[in-house]
Amino acid sequence: MALDKKYVKFNGRLVMVGFGSIGQGVLPLLLRHIDMDASQITVVTAEERGHQEADDFHVTFRVEPLTPGNYRAILEPMLGPGDFLLNLSVDVSSIALIELCRERGALYLDTCIEPWAGGYTDTSLSPSLRSNYALRESALDLKRRNPGGPTALITHGANPGLVSHFVKQALLEIARDTGRPADPPTDRAGWGALAQGLGVKTIHVAERDTQVAQIPKAVGEFVNTWSIDGFVGEGCQPAELGWGTHERHFPADGRRHEFGSDAAIYLMRPGVSVRIRTWTPMEGPFHGFLITHSEAISIADYLTVSDGGKVVYRPTVHYAYHPCDDAVLSIHEFAGKAYTMQPEKRLMMEEITSGVDELGVLLMGHAKGAFWYGSQLSVEEARSLVPHNNATSLQVTVAVLAGTIWALENPERGVVEPDEIDHERILEICRPYLGRVVGAYSDWTPLYDRGRLFPEDTDTQDPWQFKNFRVV
Repeated sequence: MALDKKYVKFNGRLVMVGFGSIGQGVLPLLLRHIDMDASQITVVTAEERGHQEADDFHVTFRVEPLTPGNYRAILEPMLGPGDFLLNLSVDVSSIALIELCRERGALYLDTCIEPWAGGYTDTSLSPSLRSNYALRESALDLKRRNPGGPTALITHGANPGLVSHFVKQALLEIARDTGRPADPPTDRAGWGALAQGLGVKTIHVAERDTQVAQIPKAVGEFVNTWSIDGFVGEGCQPAELGWGTHERHFPADGRRHEFGSDAAIYLMRPGVSVRIRTWTPMEGPFHGFLITHSEAISIADYLTVSDGGKVVYRPTVHYAYHPCDDAVLSIHEFAGKAYTMQPEKRLMMEEITSGVDELGVLLMGHAKGAFWYGSQLSVEEARSLVPHNNATSLQVTVAVLAGTIWALENPERGVVEPDEIDHERILEICRPYLGRVVGAYSDWTPLYDRGRLFPEDTDTQDPWQFKNFRVV
C-alpha cells in the first residue's frame, strides 16, 4: 500500500485535544492520508510542549487546559455537525467529551476512557469504581441510553484498539492451521463461537519494548517511550483482567464488580505491582506487568458465549507488558516511594539509539498450544516512516489514523468499541507502518522450566490457569 495514499476526504474541522507524543506523532499521518488542509486542524492542549511541531505543520495551537468548568465554553464554538474531536489527552473526561460531541453532531475518537484529573487515584472511590471496568461501563451506559448518532469510536489506539483486530486475525490463522478454515464471522456471536470452537483459554496482550537511549535514566527521573502520565495513571489503578470460564482458582486478592457485564475481575493491588509470565517470538519467555487496559475487558466480553442466559465460554484476557528497561527502573523507584511520582519526567524520543517494540496477542489453549500475532517494529524503521515517532508511538498513531478513517467512512455508528468494527479495514491501513507483522507458534507454557530452582504451587493439570501465569 502506497504510503501517500489518501483514504478519505474530510471537509470539516478537526479538534485535537492533547498534543503529547501521540498527538505530535499522528499529525503527519492525518495530513498524509486524509484529504484535508492543515488550516482545518486546531490543537487544544494543557501545555506548551509540541508548539513548534504544530507550527511546522501550520496547525492552530491553543494552550487552554480543559476542566469541568470550562471545556464546553472552549470546545462548543469549534464543533458542529460533521466536525471531528480527536481526544489524545490525559485528565480530561472522555464521557464529557463524547456527550458534547453527540450534542453538537461531531465525530469522536479516543485511545482510552479517561476520567477528569485525579480520577485514577481518588481513594474516596472504591477500587471497583476507579477501574477501567467502571469507566467502560459508563461509556456503554451512554450507548444504551442514546443508541446510534454520530460515531464515537472509543479506546482505539494500539492497546486498547489495534490488538482487538490482531485477536480476530489470529483466530482466523489458528482456524486455518488446525484444519478448521473459517470465513471471518460477521457478528459477535460468530467470533465467540470461533474462539470457543478453537479452545482458546487465555489471551495475553504480550508486549516487550527493547528501545534504549544514549542518555541513561537518572535518579529521581521517570523515563518512558510513551506518555508517562498515562502510564503512571493506569499503573496505579487496580490490576484488571477478563476472567475466563476455565479458571479453577480465584485469586485470594481478586474481587468481582457488583455491576455491569461481570466479564472481568480486579486485584486489590496496583497493576505495576503484579507480574505475569508471558512470551513473544523475539524475546522468548519474560515477566511483564499486569497493567489494567480496557481491551482486557472488551475482548473477554466480546468473545463471551452464553446459553440460556448462562455464560458457557469466556477466555481470560489481560495485558502482560515489559516496557523499556529504563521504564522498569522508573517503576521500581516510583513504587519504592509509595507510588509518588519522581520530580523529573522524560519522554524518550530522539535520544533512542536502537530497539524494537514487539506488540501482539498471545492466544493459548488451542490445539497448537500458543500463537502470537502482532507487530515487530524497530525505532529505525519507525523514524524512516513518519517524523515525530518512535517504535511505540507509531503503533499507536497509525491505529488512531485507521480509526479516524473508519469513523469518517462510518459516521453514524454511535458509541462503538474496537471489537465491533471491521478488523480487515483497520489492518489494511495499519500494516505498512507496523514493521514485520508476524504470526508464530510456540510450545511455551507458563510451566516451562518451572521448579528448576525452587518447587512452586502450580496447576499441572491445566497450564493455562491464571495462577500459573502470575509471579508470586
